[in-house]
Amino acid sequence: MSINRRDFLKTTAGSAAVASTLSIFPEVVEAKIGELAYEGESGKWMSSTCQGCTSWCSIQGLVVDGKVIKVRGNPNSPSGGRICPRPHLALQQVYDPDRVKTPLKRTNPKKGRGVDPQFVPISWDEAINTIADKIMELINAGETHKFLLTRGRYTGLNEIMYGTFPKLIGSPNNISHSALCADAEEFGREQSEGYPAYADFDLQNTRYILGWSSDMVASNRQTPWFINQFGNVKDRAKITTIDPRLSATGAKSHRWLPIIPGTDGALAIAIAHVILVEGKWNRDFVGDFADKVNYFAVGQEVPTEIIVEDKKIPVVFNEIHTNGVVAWWNLELKARTPEWAEPITGISAKEIREVAREFAEAGSRAISWTSPGASMQIRGGISSFACHALNGLVGSVDSVGGILQQGSAPTAKTPDVKPYLDPRFADSLKKQKIDQRGTKGFPALEHMKSGGFVCTSRVAQAMLDKDPYDIKVAIGYWNNWVFSSMGTKQWEEAMSKLPFFAHITTNIAEMTMFADIVLPAKMHMLERYGFAKNKQNLTAYLSIHQPLIKPYGEAKTDETEVPFLLAQALAKKGFDAPLRYYQENFKDPETGKTPETPEEFDLFATKFYTKPCWDGSSNSKGDTINSWAELLEKGIWKTKRYKIGEKIGHFHTATHKFEFFSETLKAGMQNHADKHKMTLDEAIEAANYTVKGEQFFVPHYEPAVRYGDEATYPFIFIDHRSRLNREGRSQNTPWYYSTKSVDPGDENEKDVTKLNPLDGKKLGLKNGDKIRVSSMFGTIESEIKLWEGIRPGTVAKCYGQGHWAYGRVGSEIFGSKPRGGNNNDLYCYDWERLSGSNPRHGGHTRVKIEKI
Repeated sequence: MSINRRDFLKTTAGSAAVASTLSIFPEVVEAKIGELAYEGESGKWMSSTCQGCTSWCSIQGLVVDGKVIKVRGNPNSPSGGRICPRPHLALQQVYDPDRVKTPLKRTNPKKGRGVDPQFVPISWDEAINTIADKIMELINAGETHKFLLTRGRYTGLNEIMYGTFPKLIGSPNNISHSALCADAEEFGREQSEGYPAYADFDLQNTRYILGWSSDMVASNRQTPWFINQFGNVKDRAKITTIDPRLSATGAKSHRWLPIIPGTDGALAIAIAHVILVEGKWNRDFVGDFADKVNYFAVGQEVPTEIIVEDKKIPVVFNEIHTNGVVAWWNLELKARTPEWAEPITGISAKEIREVAREFAEAGSRAISWTSPGASMQIRGGISSFACHALNGLVGSVDSVGGILQQGSAPTAKTPDVKPYLDPRFADSLKKQKIDQRGTKGFPALEHMKSGGFVCTSRVAQAMLDKDPYDIKVAIGYWNNWVFSSMGTKQWEEAMSKLPFFAHITTNIAEMTMFADIVLPAKMHMLERYGFAKNKQNLTAYLSIHQPLIKPYGEAKTDETEVPFLLAQALAKKGFDAPLRYYQENFKDPETGKTPETPEEFDLFATKFYTKPCWDGSSNSKGDTINSWAELLEKGIWKTKRYKIGEKIGHFHTATHKFEFFSETLKAGMQNHADKHKMTLDEAIEAANYTVKGEQFFVPHYEPAVRYGDEATYPFIFIDHRSRLNREGRSQNTPWYYSTKSVDPGDENEKDVTKLNPLDGKKLGLKNGDKIRVSSMFGTIESEIKLWEGIRPGTVAKCYGQGHWAYGRVGSEIFGSKPRGGNNNDLYCYDWERLSGSNPRHGGHTRVKIEKI
């Protein structure tokens, strides 16, 4: 239970196992690591997919004597065969000696932080039967809605475990991690153009990038492609980075605006004001006044009519592809000058005007690049809307050099589960989901409907409150919400009180410490089948996962093999619906064989879903691939390049236009208000927003929420993501710490809190001082780094470290003492309610710093 990292590393065996995973390779291979040729060895490059971030890039691994020793980008990839640092860290992850090797059973009934679970190894049969017995208890008691499935990182096979398994056993509770990731970022795009999805960008033709806390070099939805193109973009385009921290991208930008955290929406609105006042909007996309006169005058509403030679002449704005630009001006923009925004944002009025003019002059080749930093805030849904609306003003939506929403690679539809649903489950399947999406205070809007998005971090409090009911049995896979979600104390308490929890994971982590059964999971990228779909460089693609090496120990695939084993066990106990569904619908597309083992089911399901990309039926739409073997060899299927402009006039909004006045948002909130018998204003207030009436439905200013009074907690705390965070799972790899300085301001082998030297001088701090960082909600200990790359009055620390349970490298003392600090221990427990998101950015928590 208690293994000290430093003591462990002192031993010879420990140093060999932990300090360098290369020790597991044959000597000749280890000596030649990094080369492309391996004398005396037969190596083979095999294709797979990295899911270390949501770029989901196609990669290749060099396999020598059954071991993968090197990775590179897939030459067939739309990223140009490039990858970022994250896939390389997977080598240390897959050969991590602290991985779970066999199923484990808890023998200590007590649960809590710092409590030793006293896990003991058990067989897969015992583990699966234990879980199946718990499910059968719910079925026999008529309480199947009290089953909860939680999901972290997933592949395209997620519909089996996540989408169908809960339904087949009678539960509505499949809860995804997506609200911890980027749902508020997508929210702004949905309310304006109707696409709640990640965007693509025409980087090869852009002329301006306005990055809203967007560290494109280190963290975005197409990182390798941006890295590939960054030099070319800088040669022909200007880049402005808006971020309280000097990020990797900010350091390479033409302009860095160190904004006050949480005020992005105010800056976006002031930029829009300048664009309209100075007549720099895109008339071909937005439209114009009928008489060509600009009536957008500071402090004045656009009149409905003017008097010319004693005649009343109506003022008409003929909009083309947008909706509500005049309403936006009259309701919100008319007085939102740069001078108004300056004290709110900390950016000078002069710079606001300069940026607005630069952005507008690039016209339809300008990109307002919204990221979680500007949207995953307590009121970040509207901030996201405001930042994205700038693309509409300059006409860069679905434009050459602009921001795009294209299609996706074809896959087979998940077979209908309804014929297999037990009639006994009808009432349970209609129950409210445990995350409380769509309840009075949580609109979580999607497609104009209340409760469409997930409210991931709300689950903990709902479980504690037993609202709308209690949860008795839960399964989680590839997730660690006790660590990665805000409200760590609530999660620890909720998991302590959960009667039964099974965790499918590669490593014992914080969430695993509350488990009753632990199941070892195969590593994405290197040990399993699966697929991922994404888009970059004007191309949508499907990238395959395939096993490059044998799995570690007894690990199995979370999304296929585990549910199949559960289905088999449930069938033996008299409930065969899941097994019938899986066997009857997921036969081998090539041979027609019915899956009889979990390994066959894993393979057949992957082939089933990807069949449209390898059977030749989609060759006219993209790459020519005519067999399953060919897909495995190439590793990726790509569409033809997107024809820019196809979405113009066909936006998925209520008006089918790009909406500045969002009828889409209004319809969604009206649906939510009617559902709870409220007025629209009451619904807005319940969602923790301040602006009422029609003004709410245009991009508008909402004051940032701050927890903690400034006198006691003088600094605004923000965090950022590392380019080494492989979905937060790389912190037990030595390479993570030895190269941490790739993140600007960070230090190798340390977890530093960054403070501006001006603030450090006031506190009498110097580099390396040990400090205590405290908020209203918690305390962490850290080391100070005085750094000019952080706005005065702001404290920044990279997210990822601070694990108290994540192996001998990731934890100082496994099970009790963290290595570094977890930012989520400081954060308030609150939500962005329009989207259901976790507000992991935005500076909503104030802190104080004390030297220790």
